[in-house]
Amino acid sequence: MKRGMLRAYSAGFTALSRVADVVLVIGGGLLAYTLRFRRVPDALPLSYVAVIVIAALLAALLFPLLGVYRSWRARGLRAPVGQVLLSWAAVFALILLMLVLVKKNDLLSRAWMALWFLSTAAALLLLRVGLYMLLHALRARGYNLRKAVIVGCGAQAQVLLQRARDPQWAGFEVAAVFDPGMDACEVGGIAAQPLDGLGAYVADNAIDEVWVSLPLAQSALLEPVLAQLRNSTANVRYVPDMLGLFLLNHGVTEVLDTPMLDLTATPMQGFNRALKRAEDVLLSLLILLLVSPLLLTIALAVKLTSRGPVLFRQKRHGWDGREIEVWKFRSMRLHHEAPGVLTQAAHDDPRLTRLGAFLRRSSLDELPQFFNVLKGAMSIVGPRPHAVEHNAQYMNLIDHYALRHTVKPGITGWAQINGWRGETETVNKMQGRIEHDLYYIEHWSLAFDLRIIALTLLRGFVNKNAY
Repeated sequence: MKRGMLRAYSAGFTALSRVADVVLVIGGGLLAYTLRFRRVPDALPLSYVAVIVIAALLAALLFPLLGVYRSWRARGLRAPVGQVLLSWAAVFALILLMLVLVKKNDLLSRAWMALWFLSTAAALLLLRVGLYMLLHALRARGYNLRKAVIVGCGAQAQVLLQRARDPQWAGFEVAAVFDPGMDACEVGGIAAQPLDGLGAYVADNAIDEVWVSLPLAQSALLEPVLAQLRNSTANVRYVPDMLGLFLLNHGVTEVLDTPMLDLTATPMQGFNRALKRAEDVLLSLLILLLVSPLLLTIALAVKLTSRGPVLFRQKRHGWDGREIEVWKFRSMRLHHEAPGVLTQAAHDDPRLTRLGAFLRRSSLDELPQFFNVLKGAMSIVGPRPHAVEHNAQYMNLIDHYALRHTVKPGITGWAQINGWRGETETVNKMQGRIEHDLYYIEHWSLAFDLRIIALTLLRGFVNKNAY
């Protein structure tokens, strides 16, 4: 096998992966049927065939959209495994929703459904683990590596080289460093060469990637770099050395037919916005359908156990800082607070009713917010909406606080499943929550949302800080 052979056939490998996943979805259904009914079927009932075929078609359609077949190069095993499992969970959730909506869920064995989900998930997982180990072994022996050069000697260049040498990010080999400066410099022990030799070096050494990492003060040198590479087929990527700046959702956006580098921008634009809304509507409808008896029971219990309305309505800040009304089941006795003053719920708060304390500990008081999601004021996943009074308090105390409003607030979020919930009696506690909120916005994807929802189901409802 020659070095670079896998790269030459990467499109073919991706196509084979797609076919393999569809086969595993179908095979998982057949295996589950055999295990459930303890016999190899001569012919499956039509209802089982229909569901398996629809699931296979959904997998073929959604897996690419959810990033399952994104290149594994420079990524650890956790990313592809997590993406494929969450994507399969999304496909399965759509199947369940479809069965409930058409009222056909009683035609299929629930044990078969569970076995199908688990066996297919295991097969998809094993396929990724096997391919990852194979690629890792090949790259460790020098196969399928891409050769790169770095232009620049700054902090960002040091980070790039360090990651390229890390086995977790295997797949690249940095062959040389070039720098436009007059003083000698080095990156990770590699002495920088003069910039005027870049074009010839790239041509003579079959370089695949050129990473231009220059400080913003030297951005004018980008043009001479591109001039030297005008006849090269190498991928040239600009990685501006901006480690000292705070960036949010940085990328490239075309405005007025002009490519612009995003420093802070909302990820909820174009297709992402439509995808996020579809996720919110579909999952909210499914959840409300499943928990409707519980909603009625809690509403009746709140009304019977204390005086006052069933719902607590509070003004909070939503997307773009606009005020929204957030609904919760009332958990406190009726009380009065001065205008502009908000007292957060504390441990053993005397204002809490006995039922309200349970609702808050179990997060069941948040269930009416799925109606806020359907109305479009909130999302299922996003930064938790803060009261208007808290925004006014922390806006000037915490850097980049307002950036959490570049997306819709959520019922659950990255901060909450990592323990950042409940009372924020110190600025440091609020700072920790904001850092997690901004991490979520920076790394948003549908797969990330599904991961947060799954973690919420596993550990996010009950928390020692929920009171």
